[in-house]
Amino acid sequence: MTNRTDIDALIDMMARLPGLGPRSARRAVLHLIRKRALLLTPLSDLMQTVAATARECLNCGNIGTADICPICTDEKRANGLLCVVEDVADLWAMERSGTFKGRYHVLGGTLSALDAVGPEDLRIPQLVARVASEDITEVILALNATVDGQTTAHYIADQLAGRVTLSSLAQGVPIGGELDYLDDGTITAALNARKTL
Repeated sequence: MTNRTDIDALIDMMARLPGLGPRSARRAVLHLIRKRALLLTPLSDLMQTVAATARECLNCGNIGTADICPICTDEKRANGLLCVVEDVADLWAMERSGTFKGRYHVLGGTLSALDAVGPEDLRIPQLVARVASEDITEVILALNATVDGQTTAHYIADQLAGRVTLSSLAQGVPIGGELDYLDDGTITAALNARKTL
């Protein structure tokens, strides 16, 4: 029988998830317990299944249930475009937009001198190998507009210079954004990337 200690342990574990603090975790656990048959039991079963079957794509680094993900095996996506992202969440965000129809490469983070993350700690050597072995014509660097993201983008650009066309995502004012709410860096990037009407 479940006792209070098990429930506390579950709340503590849930509170470790991104976006959940102790209060949110407590509310979520209480909701799951109240809806045990509808939510808790199926969630537990699914978590066990995912824990047993989830794996990283050997080619791009995406998360799925096969050694090579469906994006990498889709021949329609073998169009020469390769989008480089920091992590799987970024890949999934790009896929949600439904706009990009090429393939991806997940780095697994960014270069960071402070955290002692160098090129060998990321999937940069695999990226260079993919450009050399696959029919890639353009690499799109879709890295976050942070110092580490930009440092990583410059490093990759140096590694791939002369081998392939390099591009990056546009930066600036988001659609529906109001200037008063934007930070100085976003406004500067928007001004620098302005275009003629």
